[in-house]
Amino acid sequence: MMDIRRLDLNLLLLLDGLFREANLSAVARQLGMSQPMASAGLRKLREFFGDQLFISTGRGMRPTPFAESISPAVRTVLVTVDEHILRKPRFIPEESERIFTVTTTDIGVLIFIPPILQRIRAIAPRVSLRCVASSHDQLESALERGDIDLAIGYFPDLIGPNVSTEDLFDHPFTCIVRRDHSTIGDTLSLDEFLAADHVVVNQQGRSQEIFERRIRELKLQRRVVLHLPHFMSVPQLIARSDLIATVPFSLGAWYADAGLKLLPPPVSIPLIELKQHWHRRMENEPAIRWLQSIVSDELRNRDPVLALSAGYADPRAKVTRS
Repeated sequence: MMDIRRLDLNLLLLLDGLFREANLSAVARQLGMSQPMASAGLRKLREFFGDQLFISTGRGMRPTPFAESISPAVRTVLVTVDEHILRKPRFIPEESERIFTVTTTDIGVLIFIPPILQRIRAIAPRVSLRCVASSHDQLESALERGDIDLAIGYFPDLIGPNVSTEDLFDHPFTCIVRRDHSTIGDTLSLDEFLAADHVVVNQQGRSQEIFERRIRELKLQRRVVLHLPHFMSVPQLIARSDLIATVPFSLGAWYADAGLKLLPPPVSIPLIELKQHWHRRMENEPAIRWLQSIVSDELRNRDPVLALSAGYADPRAKVTRS
């Protein structure tokens, strides 16, 4: 039995060329090798297969019956290598029906997804997005498995050596109160801030932790009357009470028409550094690279919420980088 480990697979190119050309010199020129190298290669093939393979005749080199019998298989091997191993996979957006899976926050769904989806639908109308939630401790493994294609937003725990990251934009916080608040007018002092009743969103490791960490650093004491697990119910609660909340500016701007006032926080707060993340295993996957480029084009240095902020106090007036 022949041992394939002894076969130089490059010599299959020589063998296939002889099937087509029936001339060793012509095949040598096509493959960019010298005549002696081609002759040496043919000798190796003859030794490996234990057959003459080609016989010189007045009509060129004619294959032996054995050589004729393996010709289709040799061609199949070379075509398979060329089309499935050497040729890089392609992603054609106009033809794709792929469903991309991303994870982001509930606010991210409001702010990030609309421009991304609009761009995707303009270029690849049959492509879909699926937004999913993921626990922080499982997110990197989900990216590695390909269960999630991209993480978009504030994910400070995604810092491992196998996670690739692109900075998108920095985003500020704002304080929100109802428009006809009984004690807070169009400005917010530190005394008014500390005297108010607060709603706090408890999301470990998410953007709200930036603000809560800053409050602890400054050793400020607030009166927190309500803790919530998510942001989306906060604007409605604020609009119907004298409570106050400090939230990402995007949330306040999105719901400002629901009877809210947006006021710059009375203390400096680091900006929220928003990024997109993917696993290095997917670095050269064409579809993922295409999605990354869409996100980058739509969000890099382009905070979508700025279009909503006209007429509101500049939320960056008292914020700094951490």
